[in-house]
Amino acid sequence: MEEDVGVHGKAKGELLHVVHKTPSGDTPYGRAKHLQLVEKDPEGSIVWFWKAINARDRVDSALKDMAVVMKQLDRAEEAVEAIKSFRYLCSKQAQDSLDNILMDLYQTCGKIPEQIELVKLKLRNIYLGKAFNGETTKTARTRGKKFQVTITQVTSRLLGNLGWAYMQQNNHTAAEAVYRKAQMIDPDANKACNLALCLMKQTRFEEARSVLQYILNERLPGSDDSRILKRTEALMDEIESQALFSLVNITPSTTDDEIMETLEHLVGEWTPFGSNKRLPIFEEISPFRDEIAC
Repeated sequence: MEEDVGVHGKAKGELLHVVHKTPSGDTPYGRAKHLQLVEKDPEGSIVWFWKAINARDRVDSALKDMAVVMKQLDRAEEAVEAIKSFRYLCSKQAQDSLDNILMDLYQTCGKIPEQIELVKLKLRNIYLGKAFNGETTKTARTRGKKFQVTITQVTSRLLGNLGWAYMQQNNHTAAEAVYRKAQMIDPDANKACNLALCLMKQTRFEEARSVLQYILNERLPGSDDSRILKRTEALMDEIESQALFSLVNITPSTTDDEIMETLEHLVGEWTPFGSNKRLPIFEEISPFRDEIAC
């Protein structure tokens, strides 16, 4: 009878491992994932994630998972320090994922300047061919599913992140310029909404209305998303309510000429001295003075 219970217990443990997709075996990382996913003990899982890192047990996953759990527990600043202190232990393949987590943590902590610098660094790396190993696509994984990501999509997403960061600094002129470039590369309805919001913040309501109308006419990827449509309609309503009462003499945080010079300087930093190495995607975003429709 005792042997049957033992066998049954072992089978149950194996079943939990399969259902919750936790690592098999009694390792620090395995214990951490069991505490996180099965016992729902995030604090306890952090203790074992630390042990896994110290024991060099699946460090890539342990550091990333620990940072995510810390964020869930409102310990985002600790997560930032953990990644910055221990990412050197992680593989080269894990660095991009760690950067993505770090960008999210910076946003959560309100560390906008740090977020901006990290986004710029990642854009430079794309330009220099350091991302994707110089290829135009890579295989990514989310929740166990593999899919292909293009360098165009990643570049547009990073520009979207940069635009949102500028918006948090109330630098709507800079945000507008960045969102227009993102729309030129890989247009979508969500970034178009953000572009419209930038224009509204500058009291350029007619321009914002035309951008939003573009979404309502379902002429952009994502235009049929119910959440995007709801946001678009809310922005349209806001335009109608604010247009008549807007202030005319608003001084932007940065002049058009200043932001154009800043963006052109950034592109200049991407250009390797004495080299014509240039990914095709950056040929498309160089003419920053062009008027680009969303």
